[in-house]
Amino acid sequence: MESDQPLHPADKVKNFPTTPGVYLMKDAQGVVIYIGKAKNLRSRASSYFLKAAAQDHRTAELVKHIADIDYIPTDSEVDALLMEARLVKDSQPRFNKELKDDKSFPYLQIRVREEFPRVEYTRKPRQRGVRLYGPFTSARGLRLAIQVLQRIFQFRTCQLDIKSTEERWRWFRPCLLHNIRQCTAPCNFRVSREEYRKQIRALCWVLEGKKDRLIRRMRREMREAAEALQFERAAQLRDDIEALRKLEMRGPNDPDLQPHVFHINPRKGLLGLKRVLGLPHLPRVIEGVDIAHFQGADTVASLVTFIDGTPFKPGYRRFKMKSIGGVDDFASIREVVFRRFRRLRDEESVFPDILLIDGGKGQLNAALEALRLLDIEPPTLISLAKREEEIYRPGDAEPIRLSRHASALRLLQSVRDEAHRFAQHYHHLLQRKKIRGDDT
Repeated sequence: MESDQPLHPADKVKNFPTTPGVYLMKDAQGVVIYIGKAKNLRSRASSYFLKAAAQDHRTAELVKHIADIDYIPTDSEVDALLMEARLVKDSQPRFNKELKDDKSFPYLQIRVREEFPRVEYTRKPRQRGVRLYGPFTSARGLRLAIQVLQRIFQFRTCQLDIKSTEERWRWFRPCLLHNIRQCTAPCNFRVSREEYRKQIRALCWVLEGKKDRLIRRMRREMREAAEALQFERAAQLRDDIEALRKLEMRGPNDPDLQPHVFHINPRKGLLGLKRVLGLPHLPRVIEGVDIAHFQGADTVASLVTFIDGTPFKPGYRRFKMKSIGGVDDFASIREVVFRRFRRLRDEESVFPDILLIDGGKGQLNAALEALRLLDIEPPTLISLAKREEEIYRPGDAEPIRLSRHASALRLLQSVRDEAHRFAQHYHHLLQRKKIRGDDT
């Protein structure tokens, strides 16, 4: 005879699906006390009932009050993140607040009163002139979601105050995000005000849970484009629909290629660099260069890109030395910088705001020589020496010395260390190829 007794939550989660979604924990009165998101509902929800979870006193306190647990499936991780935020805002569960270390939750903020609304991550939302989404329980999850959504909707995240009545914007040079098709460049009027606001409306539909409605509209536009023989437009819509359907916050399969997560405040680091280096504007794009070699052979170089203080994987590049025999770090730096900036110049691409070289004065001067050979006005060019962590600038007799705890220094160290890691990874790939005998 079957029992009518409901399953214990620890047993109930064993029947959850292994797909993305949101789980809701309830107390004995049926009140929702905690809401969480997961890319694998069964795995994430089950983790609360493991012995390891009891070691965290806050989690252990939550588990004591769980009398039931339910879930809502979603199509993707981003959908789960957005649904979690909406549900937390509506029901304000007790333990969502208690399990947070930070004093405030992050929000996604859209400045809708601007002609070309910017999209922002913030912990201090404005009271007027914005459309606010959140609160989100995961700061890292929100940042990742903004990156994913920006690849589809190509909105701006910069701090520029763009007005269609100011002719100066026609001569403004768009940033790297436009070059890699992640921003439609309203800063250069490469998109009309009406078209840009259409992008923002589509973004709002997704944030408000109307993704299916948006996809239906896009499918209709795709058919119309195909009937009008606008095949490139139809193909782009097809790709955008597929990306919207998945909305995965995943990187490459190779764990060695994943950008590290640095425990710094990116904006504080950028503000510090603006002050320390005397820059007229807040730097957005930093590129870092490093050299790696093994026993005098196979000299390689890496170039990593950080946008707004965080690693930007699509901007990473690696180089095999073409003109260097043996070990010569100065010549290697000169070659890499020459090849990088010659390409940027020839393709009329935007230069980084800061170019960071790993090393001291010698490496810095080698980079400067490359830029002079190209007759290029260099970006802000600096080097960071490992031993004393001193910052060198061309023409300065003395290096800049910052506190080891300064956000500006920690950001530069993050760029330098990521460039070193990426160079070493490329070098190890070449060594493995050589061992296997498939080196070309």
